[in-house]
Amino acid sequence: MEKTLSFRKLWCFSSNKLEFWHNQRPKTLILSVLCGLLIFLLFTTALLMDDSGLSTQLTLRKLPPSLQYPFGTDWLGRDMLTRTTKGLCLSLQVGLTAASVSAIAALILGLLSAGPSRNMDRLITGLVDVCMSMPHLVLLILISFVMGGGTKGVIVAVAASHWPRLTRIIRAEVLQLKSASYVRLSAKLGKSPLWIARHHMAPHMIPQFFVGTLLLFPHAILHAAGLSFLGFGLSPHTPAIGILLSESMRHLSTGYWWLAVMPGLTLVVTVKLFDILGGGIRILLTPKSSQL
Repeated sequence: MEKTLSFRKLWCFSSNKLEFWHNQRPKTLILSVLCGLLIFLLFTTALLMDDSGLSTQLTLRKLPPSLQYPFGTDWLGRDMLTRTTKGLCLSLQVGLTAASVSAIAALILGLLSAGPSRNMDRLITGLVDVCMSMPHLVLLILISFVMGGGTKGVIVAVAASHWPRLTRIIRAEVLQLKSASYVRLSAKLGKSPLWIARHHMAPHMIPQFFVGTLLLFPHAILHAAGLSFLGFGLSPHTPAIGILLSESMRHLSTGYWWLAVMPGLTLVVTVKLFDILGGGIRILLTPKSSQL
């Protein structure tokens, strides 16, 4: 009797989990597609938008948000919607480039760390511990300062400080796969390391790497904007989102709130879109949900 009740409970629990995944998958897929479309629309709008709103028009100085100027105008009469869209697109390009470089470095170091050389593993693991023990913002500022600032300094700083966590994930995944029974059985059956890597390692590693790269994007974008905000990043004449926020600080006390609120809100929404997209793809690539 007790075994029958336990079996029924287990069956009900499994059925509820399958129903949860079955209900979550379509919603997650739709939400991920919408986030991807919104990000694509942002880049397309920035490319198609002309530069007339970046020109100085002193007769239109400090206009609040309206139908004609949804984000208002700044102290030189420039359209804040144009500046915000162009600046956000530039910040996204810098952040995405840095995150991609950092992800590739994490993949290489993670694979080397999980390789047969124990000395290499100790070296990379120690390097990861050192980088993760340092204050993140301080490390970003130091690297950007050493590289001379500018676009190159921001990309190098963000790329050089965001690889440790993904490196640990890749190393742990490879070590787990190497100890799996089917991988060891393939080796005993005479399969080459290249065959094992292609048929056993890659199907598990590629989704992990792809999702890890996507989840790096929000952090890279925010830190690139933070460096520009602190003055260690792009040129003040470049309409990057961090520079727009930095310039608006001197005008907040005079009541021109839209100069900071509109660019800041746009940045937060865009970063959240990347976060939702990465989380959604992680759910879709989970074996439990992908098999339904």
